[in-house]
Amino acid sequence: MHFNYHFLKFLIPALENKFVGKEILECFSQNKDELVIGCSGQDEEAYIRANLLPSVSCLAFPDGFKRSKKNTISLFPELIGKKITAIDLIKFERAFLIKLSDGNLLLFKLHGTRSNIIYYHSGSKLPDLLFRNELRDDKEIQIEDLAKVLTLDYETFRSLEGNASKFLPTLGKIPREWLKNNGYPDVGIEGKWQLMTSLLDMLDSPLYHIIRKGNEYLLSLLPSQDSLFQTEDPIIACDELFRYRVVIQSFEKEKNHWLKQLEDQKKRTAAYILKTKQKLEALENEISPSQTADIIMANLHQIEKGQEEIELLNFYSGKQELFKLKREQSPQKYAENLYRKSKNRKKETEQLFLNLIEKEKLLEQTTSWIEEIKRYSDFRSLRDFIKRNHLTPKSKEQEEQIPYKRFEIEGFEILVGKSAKANDELLRNFAWKEDLWLHAKDVSGSHVLVKHRSGINFPKTVIERAAELAAYYSKNKNDSLAPVIYTPSKYVRKIKGSAPGAVMVDKESVLMVPPKGP
Repeated sequence: MHFNYHFLKFLIPALENKFVGKEILECFSQNKDELVIGCSGQDEEAYIRANLLPSVSCLAFPDGFKRSKKNTISLFPELIGKKITAIDLIKFERAFLIKLSDGNLLLFKLHGTRSNIIYYHSGSKLPDLLFRNELRDDKEIQIEDLAKVLTLDYETFRSLEGNASKFLPTLGKIPREWLKNNGYPDVGIEGKWQLMTSLLDMLDSPLYHIIRKGNEYLLSLLPSQDSLFQTEDPIIACDELFRYRVVIQSFEKEKNHWLKQLEDQKKRTAAYILKTKQKLEALENEISPSQTADIIMANLHQIEKGQEEIELLNFYSGKQELFKLKREQSPQKYAENLYRKSKNRKKETEQLFLNLIEKEKLLEQTTSWIEEIKRYSDFRSLRDFIKRNHLTPKSKEQEEQIPYKRFEIEGFEILVGKSAKANDELLRNFAWKEDLWLHAKDVSGSHVLVKHRSGINFPKTVIERAAELAAYYSKNKNDSLAPVIYTPSKYVRKIKGSAPGAVMVDKESVLMVPPKGP
């Protein structure tokens, strides 16, 4: 409401007292969509600071302003050395006019997200310069067309059937909400008129409140029980609102950004911990593959070739149980695979425990960070904290230096190439001969590496998940099932002169998987 006509009619006389007779000494910008005009006269300085960013448009009129030595540019050189002779309010419009000693004019058009400062040469109907050049329609604004004539009597009100927007278009959001909350839509014409006159009386009272609506700070001429600040001086009201909107609101936005990021991380970490605990519990309750292998080896004489299942005594539980076999494998080979699987499961369980400890530490740290950020009330403390804890994400340039995306599955590091050239770099500089290499079959896509861990075979679940990623980062992304080839990296080689990402592959195996992203 600080750009509302009903506030401007109090602000403009105060600005005339402060600025008329002063000479403009400088006009510059050092932030996007912010213009600062510095004036001096009778040994007094006064500044107009107009922040016209669509998200936080507001004005301030400080007695001093220290211009930065860097990132600053002088603007509107035509203003320098001119005196301000008058400041006029434009009738029933969100705009005012600064008149200069050479007859030139500076229009402050305060239309919310489309606010602008427009310069007119003396006698010129159309603008000569715009502060925000992207608002091209402003080049057609003629000052004489801006003022409106409104008749605010009962007869006009009645002829408009009590339509508040037509009767007084300058009301703004807060007064309209006041009317609605006081039952304006539901009463007759007499009741509407009574509410309208009460509202106009309040709008004619020079008492200004700063209130908060959601995440935004607003200026109101209406009484409020939740007023954060109040004053009878319109310039002080502008200066204080500028502080709330530009400093405090911006700080809260940045603070809430970091809180949301950490809350999301906390949520993800808690979900991982729960899932890992459930997986460990399931592994502990399952029959160990080595026990099944023991039972099969003890009963080899009972198993016929090609048999797919057999009922045997489980000497661990003392019960007769049905055991599944693989037709294409001998019982001895099947038992050997079960022993290997049991060994890998033990290593997998150990890795899951290590992951669980790390994630529990991360959860504790993230919770601590959230509580610490909540206590901060200024930019310096918040940014020191972010820098100290290395929370700032890497720049795009730094990210592009790494040719792969990195994932972790059951303790195994998975690297996925970002592009054809990155695939070559991944294979050349980051692949070891025992790493597992995967790629979608017969289509272009990312190279995927599962990094080898000494003494540990690649679990089937890890290979399948890496294959899903290889299918997802390929042209088969939208298929229900996609073939993926895999082989140790030592069987993948780059042919000299071949296209980026193209390789020769030997001894590959094929796996059918559904494409799944991270």
